[in-house]
Amino acid sequence: MFDNLAQIAAALGSGLWVTVWVTAVSFFFALVIGGVLATMHVSPAPPARWFATAYTGLFKNIPLLAVLFIMYFGLPKIGIALPNWQWAIIGLSTYTAAFVGETLRSGINSINLGQAEAARSIGLTFGQSLRNVILPQAFRTVIPPLGSLLTALVKNSSLVLAIGVTETSAMAQRLINDTDVHYNLWTVIIGVALCYLIVNLPISYFIRRAERRAEFAR
Repeated sequence: MFDNLAQIAAALGSGLWVTVWVTAVSFFFALVIGGVLATMHVSPAPPARWFATAYTGLFKNIPLLAVLFIMYFGLPKIGIALPNWQWAIIGLSTYTAAFVGETLRSGINSINLGQAEAARSIGLTFGQSLRNVILPQAFRTVIPPLGSLLTALVKNSSLVLAIGVTETSAMAQRLINDTDVHYNLWTVIIGVALCYLIVNLPISYFIRRAERRAEFAR
């Protein structure tokens, strides 16, 4: 029994590392892409606003699993071939970026219009006022929703098992389907739940701390 527990813990632990790594890299790129989208949403150039609106509408109305399938199975048909873990990161980051962009845009819109007018009055360009005045304040207001997006991304990362990435859920599936060693089903399921709790509880804690600091800074 204890040997089985050790094997389950080792397998889920290796899967958990993949989950954390894929989530962290995907969220980084989602923040970068989402920041660009938010900037385009409030840009004075209509084509930029149209592109951001189309991108957001597209990814918010397509299931993440469909995005992963299109990238992993569809794009290699036209000569774009990448390892499955790279498709996982690209799929998760481009999908999550649509929600990050919307969140950042709401943060930008919450800033008093006088801030932008004051920035322009001292000679700052649109890009300079956004980067130096608006975005730093907007980030403080969107810490809680960004934290919610991060915890959602941790859970969404379980879908990459569908394209062969051996994260936590994929390792659990392997354990359950192992016919040589009959692992206890409930032990595996509880182990998977604990793995996601181990990741998401610290995220929630640090997000709450960051939110309190942001409120104090205001």
